[in-house]
Amino acid sequence: MNKHEKINYIEFPSRNLAVTKTFFAKCFGWTFTDYGQEYTAFEGSGLDGGFFKADLAASPDDGSALIVQHSEDIEQTFDKVQLNGGTICKPMFTFPGGRRFHFTEPTGNELAAWTDK
Repeated sequence: MNKHEKINYIEFPSRNLAVTKTFFAKCFGWTFTDYGQEYTAFEGSGLDGGFFKADLAASPDDGSALIVQHSEDIEQTFDKVQLNGGTICKPMFTFPGGRRFHFTEPTGNELAAWTDK
């Protein structure tokens, strides 16, 4: 259900939509609906969104927002990211309230995963 003035969709650039889709589908079980050759929408992430074809990548170092996923098993998530072609760009660290790590998906978008365990 859409709620008035609440975030309900997010979009990322992707240098290669097929590679991006494969990574997120295998790693996290996201599903996709293609809208032409330059856009794909995703579901199953907790917040729907899409990827648009571009020679860019989302990175907090460049001023982009950091999208953080919750994990019930952070070690398993860490392993799945690497197994499916992601790159760990900030190794696991602790912070008040949990642990997290940052990664880039194969086309360069940076995300993070965290746990309260």
